[in-house]
Amino acid sequence: MSVLVVGLSHGSAPVAMLERAAVAGDDLVKLLHAVHGSAHVGEAVIVSTCNRVEVYAVVDRFHGGVTAITELLSLHSGLPQEDLARHLYVHYEERAVQHAFAVACGLESMVVGEGQILGQLRAALRLAQEQGTIGSELHDVVQSALRVGKRAHAETGIDKAGASLVGVGLQVAENHLGPLECARALVVGAGAMSGLAVATLGRYGAREIVIANRTHAKAVRLAAESPVPARAIGLDELDGALADADLVVSCTGAAGRVLTAAQLRAHGIGSDGRRRFFLDLALPHDIDPDVDGLPGVALAGLERLRTSPEAAGAIGPEAVEAVRRIVADEVAAFLGAARAAAVAPTVVALRSKAAQVVDAELARLTGRLPELDDRARKEIAHTVRRVVDKLLHSPTVRVKELAAAPGGDAYADALRELFDLDPKAPQAVARADLDAAAPAAPAAVKAARPWARGTADSEGTPTT
Repeated sequence: MSVLVVGLSHGSAPVAMLERAAVAGDDLVKLLHAVHGSAHVGEAVIVSTCNRVEVYAVVDRFHGGVTAITELLSLHSGLPQEDLARHLYVHYEERAVQHAFAVACGLESMVVGEGQILGQLRAALRLAQEQGTIGSELHDVVQSALRVGKRAHAETGIDKAGASLVGVGLQVAENHLGPLECARALVVGAGAMSGLAVATLGRYGAREIVIANRTHAKAVRLAAESPVPARAIGLDELDGALADADLVVSCTGAAGRVLTAAQLRAHGIGSDGRRRFFLDLALPHDIDPDVDGLPGVALAGLERLRTSPEAAGAIGPEAVEAVRRIVADEVAAFLGAARAAAVAPTVVALRSKAAQVVDAELARLTGRLPELDDRARKEIAHTVRRVVDKLLHSPTVRVKELAAAPGGDAYADALRELFDLDPKAPQAVARADLDAAAPAAPAAVKAARPWARGTADSEGTPTT
């Protein structure tokens, strides 16, 4: 089994395509189970944000896994497979690990270095655990990615140097409205992105924040956490709040438009001489693009933020290069440890066979020399076992060291051939270790670790 990533992001696809491919709520759960239940897939995690939709899977066939996941993404989005495939990227084995680590560090984000992705990865991991679609292999990758992301932020400060998507949006808003200290803000939605918007608006010193959400209790909780005066309203009060707002930030999970140009015109927006700014951080989009054509009104969605100077200049090249070095070091360490772990069952099987040989020979000795007393028999047994241990020590230690290098699985193969080990013996050891370490893992999880079977290009991985 090997780890595979199939996805599309702001770097590979236009926002309109990301909007159609975005998945959340019940649809996300359904897609997760569909991927997990498809042919060749043993584990699955889906990361779906405003920047990306990525499927992480453990597969037993590269091409079969890519085909199954692509078909499901096409079915979900309604996009023809041939159109979708032109914008998908695929990473396999080592490159899949490298990609996961880079994503966790914010290197693949629209705003390089943003820290929100760590929370989004945790949410994806938690959902997969709740739904029973993840086992030990993907768990190791995602947990390691989270650790690497935290290390990169701690050692380089990339998340402090790099603004969040909300921060970039508010910088763009200031260019239209001027300083936001006296702005009246309306935040539509009460999820994680809305929470970040409220906190960031507080740092900008907004005069007041109104939070509108379908579930009023969530809006109340978010308003209570605001660093500046804030109040909660229901979506039925949204129209009244629009007329008073200078700045509107919307990020809901709604399937259709939350705000339309006609709705705004009905409340005098665009004809009252006031300047307003609308920030749409949702996928699918919450705000009608025609809003941008109203007099005095500016609208920024993900497409505009992606190409804005504020996003492009957020991170210096030194910080990015430092994070890339951390990712490279961590990937090498992860793969080396995984390869070394992969050879361990063979070493255990070798020592088990040696112990069986020793026991058989000692039993034969007892039959030939029944007159030996217990003290002599124990001394002989101790000596024979010590000789065998010394003979096996150097090759078993060395094979673990060699296995950490790329292609290290060949050394485990050599041990099996040289000592005529039963091919099933290492598998039995690995299965026993897996069951002991993760008794609740899904039955589809396979024992063998994937990292010792060549490079990411070994099966012609496309990287479109």
